[in-house]
Amino acid sequence: MRLATIRTATGTRAVRVDTTTAVETGETDLRALLERPDWAEHAANAAGPTHPVDGLDYAPLVPAPEKIICVGLNYRDHILEMGNEPPAYPTLFAKYPPALVGAHDDIVLPAVSDKIDYEAELTVVIGRPVRHADAEQAAAAIAGYTILNDVSVRDWQNRTKQFLQGKTFEHSTPLGPVLVTPDELPEGGWEISSVLDGEVMQHSTTAELVFGPVDLVRYLSTIMTLNPGDVIATGTPGGVGHARKPPRYLTDGATLVTAIAGIGETRNTCRKEKIPA
Repeated sequence: MRLATIRTATGTRAVRVDTTTAVETGETDLRALLERPDWAEHAANAAGPTHPVDGLDYAPLVPAPEKIICVGLNYRDHILEMGNEPPAYPTLFAKYPPALVGAHDDIVLPAVSDKIDYEAELTVVIGRPVRHADAEQAAAAIAGYTILNDVSVRDWQNRTKQFLQGKTFEHSTPLGPVLVTPDELPEGGWEISSVLDGEVMQHSTTAELVFGPVDLVRYLSTIMTLNPGDVIATGTPGGVGHARKPPRYLTDGATLVTAIAGIGETRNTCRKEKIPA
């Protein structure tokens, strides 16, 4: 099953995305849907108003998650290109909801930097509360998977040892377009890529992950209760712009396509922030 949050003339709506139509479930967004204990059955049987799939206006998949947890240094190829050693434990940082944009919205490049990078990421969305999970409980807590691009302001990120300030600039982070439930995805790694102005920048497989989705849910649920709609971005593969020689950064007017096989793609135009006089 595929689920999304779309914008309509009367506000956002959670929808089940079928082959040609999107069917409203009755909730305002995906988080509200996932907070129902019966969300899967409810969405599968939804028969609300419909919208053609072509032309859907995707909001951020989860417009206001309680938590956006990001994992750094989690692909073997990216660890090597950045000159680091594989971590013993997940490297964690956060984003805040104002950073999120929809799958086809503009990415706002902050005016204070010209060192803005792309990071394609497989992303977990939580579907039930979970704390101190074992592997089986962690897997059961995953509602599905989506795509996030962890657009990173590298000079701000590297001002200190803490990543946060370079990771959560407003309107910088595409999330979507859909959540795909685990039963719709094959076993093993899934192809992941980012393409900048038609040129492949990142191309790898999620089999390169050091800590997989179940590992991360187990680890994080030891620290805090994970709740429906929480978002976990699992890290990025090699090929980021900051590690290239010379570096390759996002620029005004550039098109960034982030894709994961079996899930879909986000396609965003980069626009330089305009600060009012």
